Parts: sequence; structure tokens; C-alpha cells
Amino acid sequence: MVYPNLDVSEMFVEREAQRSSMHTRHLNEQLVRVLKTIGYDVGFQRGTGQYLFDRDGARYLDLLSGFGVFAIGRNHPVMRNALKSVLDADMPNLVQMDVSTLAGILSEKLLENVPYMDKVFFANSGAETVEAAIKFARNATGRDGIVYCDHAYHGLTYGALSLTDDTNFRTGFGPLLSGCTTVPFNDLEALEKALSSKQVAGFIVEPIQGKGVNLPTDEFLSGAAALCRKYGTLFIADEIQTGLGRTGKFLAIEHWNVEPDMILLAKALSGGHVPVGALLTQKSIFDKIFNRMDRSLVHGSTFGKNDLAMAAGIATLEIMKHEKLVENAAKRGAELRLALQNMIPEFELLKEVRGKGLMIGVEFGPPKSLRLKASWNILESASKGLFCQLITVPLFKEQKILTQVSGHGSHTIKLLPPLVVTEDDGKWIENSFRTVIADSHKVPGAIWSLGKTLVDNAVRKSA
Repeated sequence: MVYPNLDVSEMFVEREAQRSSMHTRHLNEQLVRVLKTIGYDVGFQRGTGQYLFDRDGARYLDLLSGFGVFAIGRNHPVMRNALKSVLDADMPNLVQMDVSTLAGILSEKLLENVPYMDKVFFANSGAETVEAAIKFARNATGRDGIVYCDHAYHGLTYGALSLTDDTNFRTGFGPLLSGCTTVPFNDLEALEKALSSKQVAGFIVEPIQGKGVNLPTDEFLSGAAALCRKYGTLFIADEIQTGLGRTGKFLAIEHWNVEPDMILLAKALSGGHVPVGALLTQKSIFDKIFNRMDRSLVHGSTFGKNDLAMAAGIATLEIMKHEKLVENAAKRGAELRLALQNMIPEFELLKEVRGKGLMIGVEFGPPKSLRLKASWNILESASKGLFCQLITVPLFKEQKILTQVSGHGSHTIKLLPPLVVTEDDGKWIENSFRTVIADSHKVPGAIWSLGKTLVDNAVRKSA
């Protein structure tokens, strides 16, 4: 049988101008409307490393990195070659009644970096690893309860959503998973009260919370681990965003010298090409789930150990090791945080810069001067957190920097650049933030005119 030449890259070029209309008709129309409203519909054509290029050839610095998946940058040649080598080899992928060689190799490489763990379970995404952690914790302990923290984000599938403290995501999807309760982040007293019933299977926590880039106190994570041991609860570290070098250590939990019972990984492990999630745990826990031959498939994921995903994970770890990306994240992150922190005395709207490695939160807050306060209050009354959009939009349109507000109603902009960013990129970020923040202190000014437009849009939407 003769097939026509199937060149998907050619399809991309031919249909690029229709991307918005196709999404409006067949996919998410509201997302298209958002992008057009804030001027983000530039039609990205190409990505390489930490840079994106739009339909006019303009270069952007990507501080979003696909919500953290592009730790090694976009379209890394080593990653491309690794994936092509799998496709060219005619491997016996997903036989199912067999075991995967590449899964064995990737699990070895992961466990070399986390020597207190013994076993790995592979899934297709971070949310799937959270679902697996819920099941594993309940099975291993014989308990039902799961405790999570306020402001947590653990995913949007049903179990994961039940552990995500955000009404914007949860509204309309209840009832959610029973037995899930929340405690304040950094509150050991509240955590002990929740665990003391001895009915809690697992306590799940992001070492650094993605929504807001909230850091734990020096005592919280180690104290939480001790409480989990005291009451027989499994400690689950959600490192889906913070893991694999993001914070300047292989795992963020290493900053506080804590060894969890489970570690959840995804995002960056994919290399940005083939989704993969991994749950790391100890043999004593793993063997309680897969405890007999007739339960060898009691939990699984059809595509979880597919050869392309395993190859992507292997290549990611090799690239990170060879290019010293964990070390680069620590160095560039420290430089960038210092540069941004030094701006705080200059700008009354800039309140705090926090984070570790290349996971950085830039928080804004109410000004003291009357003229700025009046403008701030108008924005806040229309939509909480709207001010941050007045920073991200000109960063994008004028400074060619792509970033995001760190959550619904948040006053914090989150920076998650690829771990390959350079010293020059850091200067680009510093100068761009300085320019845009300085403009935000001019009333009247272009930024506040944008604010009026966004407020008017919000009013029309509510009407």
C-alpha cells in the first residue's frame, strides 16, 4: 500500500494561520479569547533551548517552560537523537506480557539519585502519580485519610483535585474523594491534630508550593516527617514541579534533609516531548501493594512504561548530569533572586522575592502612596490579583518575556525558566522587570490604562 507523504511539520506550516479558528471551533474557545484579550496570540513557530520565536521571528525568553516541563530546554539535540534511536530500532514496545528493559534502566538512574528508595512505579503524568500515591498509601496502611495543605496544587484528576486547595478548579466537580482534609501550610500543631487520630494513610505536600512559591519554615518538613513516623502516616513529597534540579538540588526536599516515604516526579522527566510520571518508594511499601502473583497487575498504566517515555527520561537525566543543570539552577537562581530583591527598596509595589534555584516568586502588594493606592484598589475591587497581569502583559509584549501569575487571585508572578538559562538571560530578566515595574509606578501611565481595559472586560463579563 502506498501512502501519501505524511509530513506533519508541513501541515503545521500550512495550517498555522488557522490555529485560533480551529481551537475556537473544535477545542477551548475561552482560552483563545483570553490569549487575544491580553495580546498573547503571537503564533509561536519555533522553540530552541530557553527561547521561543513567533510568526514574525521575534525571540522571547521563556520563563514558563511549559509549566516546568522544559527543564533541559526545548528541542535538545540529545533528546531528539534518543527518541529517534527508539523509533529506528523497531523495539517490542508495550508487549505487556513482558517487562521493559528501558524502564529498568530509567528506574536504576532515578534511584541512583535517591539511594534511600528501592522501587519505581511509572505512569503518564504527575496527576497519575498522585492517584497512585493515594492508592498506595491507603493499601499499605489500611487507612482512608489523606491530609494535604492549604494552597496546595496536586493535579486535576478526581483524586488529585481532592487534594488541590483551589475553589476555582474544584467548583462544579463535586463531590470529590472522601477522607481528604486540609491543614495550614507550615502549621505543625494543626498537622499533629489531624494525624493523631491514626486514621490518616498519607500526608502529601509540595516542598515548595507551586501556587504562590510558598517556602516551608526551616522546621516544617522535618517536623512533618517526624509526626508521620509517630502516627504511622506515610510522608509523600510531591516533587512533580520542584524535582529534577528545579530548586538547585536534585530534589527540593534535600534542602531540608528529609527522606519521604514516597516521591512523585513528572514534568521535567519528560524532556518536554513524551509525558512520564514516576512514583519512588521503599520496597516495604511497594510489596504491600504487589504482594502476590495474582496482584502483580493490581495497579498499572497502559502506556506508563512505553519506550519513548522511558527514553525521554533516560536522556533527560543524562543531559542534566552532563551539562550540570542542577548546579546551573542553583547559581543562576541565586543571582536572579538577589538582583530582583535589590529592587524592593526602589519600588513600593514590589513586596518580596522568594524561592530556591530557578523556582522564583515575585510578589506585589498594596502601595502606601495615595495615588498608587487608589489605582490599586480599583483593580482589586474588580478582580483580586489583577495587578500582576499589568506586569506580565508588558513583560511579554514589550520585553519579550513569557511568564505567569502563580495562581488564581494571586499577587505573585512565578518564574520557572529552563535550567539552561545563562548569565545574559539573567540580565535580560532583571532589566525587563526593572523597566516594567518602574512603569507601573507612573500614574497615569500605559500600564494603568491597560488596567482600565482589563477592568472594563471583567465588568462586561460579569454583566
